[in-house]
Amino acid sequence: MRVRKLTLAAMALAAGLSLTACQSDDGGTDQGAAPPAASTASSSNGGSGSADSDAAGSDSAGESPNGTGGSGGTGGSGGAGEDGNAAKCSTDELEITAIDATVGGDAEGTVAVDLKNGGGRDCSLAGYAGVDLKTNSGTVSAERTGDPAPRIVLKDGETVTFGITYPMNDSGGSGVRITGLVVTPPDETKSVTLDWPGGSSLPVTDGSGTPVRVGPLGSAGQGG
Repeated sequence: MRVRKLTLAAMALAAGLSLTACQSDDGGTDQGAAPPAASTASSSNGGSGSADSDAAGSDSAGESPNGTGGSGGTGGSGGAGEDGNAAKCSTDELEITAIDATVGGDAEGTVAVDLKNGGGRDCSLAGYAGVDLKTNSGTVSAERTGDPAPRIVLKDGETVTFGITYPMNDSGGSGVRITGLVVTPPDETKSVTLDWPGGSSLPVTDGSGTPVRVGPLGSAGQGG
């Protein structure tokens, strides 16, 4: 009987040790579950970092319009030169016309040429226009009078006039027949050809010099 009691006691002790071991294993399992929770927190922090990067990218993108706007602000100087003065008038911006301005009793004939600014902006002219008369004997280029030629600023719609003088043909002969007038604005290479409104011919000369003279811009009548 004593042996049986000892055996039962030993079995009870073994069962108790087995139960303790199982509880220890369960606890180990619970402890092992903690790392996934920590991993989840780390993932959440990473998402916040991505959001910060997006915000930074948004800030960077916002700088571009400001830069563009600053650059665009320099574009308001249209029609002006670097010194703030009006840019020169181009041939395409000018409406060029010519009329007979000869006054009775004058020894010479006069043609007045108008240059009207039709470019929609202020522009400037300075010096002398180029003037050539087309004739049945070739081209006759006008000579400058040498008078002062100040710079002129034309507002849109304004006009400046200069004069051309030429000898009238009183010889009774046919002379040199004028077929057209070619005007080139100052500092331009593009010309405009007009009908000649003055006397129909020039007297024949010995060819030693031009009989036609042109005044500076702002002059009218007698080339000055």
